[in-house]
Amino acid sequence: MADLTHIGDDGAARMVDIGAKQASERVAIVSGVIHMSPEALAAVRAGDAPKGDVLGTARIAGVMAAKKTGELIPLCHPLALDAVNVEFAFEGSGIRATATVSLTGKTGVEMEAMVAVSTALLTIYDMAKALDKGMVIGEVRLIEKRGGKSGHWKAEG
Repeated sequence: MADLTHIGDDGAARMVDIGAKQASERVAIVSGVIHMSPEALAAVRAGDAPKGDVLGTARIAGVMAAKKTGELIPLCHPLALDAVNVEFAFEGSGIRATATVSLTGKTGVEMEAMVAVSTALLTIYDMAKALDKGMVIGEVRLIEKRGGKSGHWKAEG
């Protein structure tokens, strides 16, 4: 168990001690997609959804969620983020959300970017569910991370 960073010698889950780590610039980029009916997609694109500005609301929700990640994911550290950017792109039958999160700190921001994208996509679902209850959220994944001990990583393809 000693090799597992989030498991103590007694086998209990614990938050990793990052006190001795050096601060460095860290960036994570995550994306995901919500697929929906052509009618729902057209309404979101036109700004005609019953609940109002779907993408504007989803962008704010994503930013807010990234800032709350340490409260939502049990072993994540609360972080003072430098920047959170949530963008949307219409693709085929859906909308791709991409979050870029950065800070100068002692631990990475992958989870903050994951939470930002997931919450943005869930907010799109909430804002457009009157138009399409069968929307599907998926493909949430790390695209790229920079900084920290493991350095730079980028997804293939």
